[in-house]
Amino acid sequence: MAQMSVTSKNFSFVPFILFTLILSLFAQTGLSRPPFACDLRFAPTRNLPFCNKALRIRERVYDLVGRLTLPEKIALLVNNAADVPRLGINRYEWWSEALHGVSNVGPGTKFGGAFPRATSFPQVITTAASFNETLWELIGRAVSDEARAMYNGGTAGLTYWSPNVNIFRDPRWGRGQETPGEDPHTAAKYAARYVKGLQGEVRGKLKVAACCKHYTAYDLDNWKNVDRFHFNAKVSQQDLEDTYQVPFKACVVEGKVASVMCSYNQVNGKPTCADPDLLRGTIRGQWGLNGYIVSDCDSVGVFFESQHYTRTPEDAAAIAIKSGLDLDCGPFLAVHTMGAIQQGKLREADVNQALGNTLAVQMRLGMYDGEPSQQPYGYLGPLDVCAPAHNQLALEAARQGIVLLKNTNRALPLSTRRHPTVAVIGPNSDVTVTMIGNYAGIACGYTTPVQGIARYVKTIHQPGCVDVACHRSILIGNAEAAARQADATVVVVGLDQSIEAESVDRFDLLLPGHQQDLVSLVCRASRGPCAVVLMSGGPVDISFAVHDPRVSAIMWAGYPGQNGGTAIADVIFGQTNPGGKLPMTWYPQDYASKVPMTDMAMRADPSRGYPGRTYRFYKGPVVFPFGYGLSYTTFTHSLAHAPSTVSVPLVTANGFKNSSLSSEAVKVTRANCSALNLGVHVDVKNTGSMDGTHTLMVFSNPPAGKWAANRQLVGFEKVHLVAGGQGRVKVDIQVCNHLSVVDQFGVRRIPMGEHSLHIGDLKHTLSLSLQL
Repeated sequence: MAQMSVTSKNFSFVPFILFTLILSLFAQTGLSRPPFACDLRFAPTRNLPFCNKALRIRERVYDLVGRLTLPEKIALLVNNAADVPRLGINRYEWWSEALHGVSNVGPGTKFGGAFPRATSFPQVITTAASFNETLWELIGRAVSDEARAMYNGGTAGLTYWSPNVNIFRDPRWGRGQETPGEDPHTAAKYAARYVKGLQGEVRGKLKVAACCKHYTAYDLDNWKNVDRFHFNAKVSQQDLEDTYQVPFKACVVEGKVASVMCSYNQVNGKPTCADPDLLRGTIRGQWGLNGYIVSDCDSVGVFFESQHYTRTPEDAAAIAIKSGLDLDCGPFLAVHTMGAIQQGKLREADVNQALGNTLAVQMRLGMYDGEPSQQPYGYLGPLDVCAPAHNQLALEAARQGIVLLKNTNRALPLSTRRHPTVAVIGPNSDVTVTMIGNYAGIACGYTTPVQGIARYVKTIHQPGCVDVACHRSILIGNAEAAARQADATVVVVGLDQSIEAESVDRFDLLLPGHQQDLVSLVCRASRGPCAVVLMSGGPVDISFAVHDPRVSAIMWAGYPGQNGGTAIADVIFGQTNPGGKLPMTWYPQDYASKVPMTDMAMRADPSRGYPGRTYRFYKGPVVFPFGYGLSYTTFTHSLAHAPSTVSVPLVTANGFKNSSLSSEAVKVTRANCSALNLGVHVDVKNTGSMDGTHTLMVFSNPPAGKWAANRQLVGFEKVHLVAGGQGRVKVDIQVCNHLSVVDQFGVRRIPMGEHSLHIGDLKHTLSLSLQL
């Protein structure tokens, strides 16, 4: 056995008989468990250094680790961490989820009693369509209020493995719905703001601990006999730095996230949970993670048993921990870590380091500060869950996330006077749980689309299909009859978790079954305007509806959350002017037939007929482009102020290497980035007759070169304007982040020369030169 390290520290053990008497006393006083560690009522620990809140967390952690035996340490390396009764440490379940509301996915959260449900906000892809950073953070705050309240009530944990910030690279990915979309800049902004909202901070204490997942290049679940447990993602250093790593870096550096989860897949032949360069080198080293790294559930077992990456299970345990993994979701480390130490493949000091990272997060959460009621967030309780303010925020988020895709002859909004009877048709017209997507909990309540529309007018309802699979067309006739009787028709179609979900990737981009027939026939039968509402996480090729003159309007609602029906109706009847923009490209069906999901390359390669991925690199036709979205009003832009020339200053020349400079580009690490923050001021005018909220999007094109994307979103801002009103919007441009490109070696550089900024129809040229 390896030599004991920190465990050799002397300390006093509580005699077993005395401890038994203490437990008996708890039982007599009505307590079902010992108090939390460091509770003043628990004499064995209340005066120990790890309970001294005046000490630095590092000192408290060192003291606590020193009081644990090696078997106790190993039992704390897994998600269902064991109790240590002699130190007042209760069992703790690390696995809870809060993707867009407190979820009952994972064993850490239990609904019931005083907490039967929680607010279900729109699925992330819908919220991302708002392009509203403030909204993202507000949702995080609301979710963490509910999470902390449930923790205080004993029904939830404080460590939430959310958000999912993977890039929505392929439109068929079943989990794309969980992400902020395909754009690295948007995903990075979402990651940082949602994490800040979740974690909060009062007197140095976290409200909850967030976790950014799944690190990295993870965006395939189960496609044509290739699954995430066996997939080796072959990624160039250029694409890794330029695309896949961007939101994770923002999570750690800007969001100060408390945790990162490594993924199931391999990246260039190495399991991510066993790659010291990705974990210890990048997350903790380059980015400076202050927190813990956790495996996706059973990932360590997967890379041993399924990927056969190591010869023995002890080798797997050793390489995971030495690479930087601190916590295993699953039992693998609890079973095999002792053997790894006994065989000399791992040191106890390595275990101490991993445990120190997890315990430090628990202490930042106040889990070693006594009873929750005595902590900064101890006031949160049942009244803070499903609170009216959270319900209203969920409604507002759904409204802001709806994207209007077609509106021929201003068919929408409908009028309650001209359209007193509306036929509401389709397999998603009266759904509940479909609206909250996956990784959801038990919603506070639901308003379905037909219920929302019924608040405005009389409705005639027909499902048209038994479910979204719509294998039979037998119900379409009844739907046509309903459309003939009404003054207008709304057809709610799309997907659900049976079509796209975790472990369920799509094979095509079309509406399932007979849904296309349902839309075409019903809109043909409708005697008034016919609007199509799509519920889906991923894009759908609805070219037929775009080109069908009988289809008056199309809107995408994603999965709009518990108040989705209200939000949809509010947009249809003009109570809300839609302002959402698509956070992903909508491709035609032949994209799915030509491009394998397994190809991780982002850039187009004409030599092999590869069209590229996402709006930044794809060269081909689209159904709808990234950032597309209509309004009931119109907006114009004019440039108020923007610099035309920028000199790029360098950091001190000490240790200067000529290879870091060129007349074409300079490494970002050599530029004085703090002096390169620019402001672009744009005047936006509402030129229509209806108040509306506009998303101002700024794209950049670098000088022509082999590194460049087609274009890159570098900033976005929301502005609400009354009809005829005007406002000035400032977009901050950080040259090192927003105008840099990544070369083929994965090095980020700032190209000298003319960069183009595009704001709607505006184009502004920005010339960069080196300041020597």
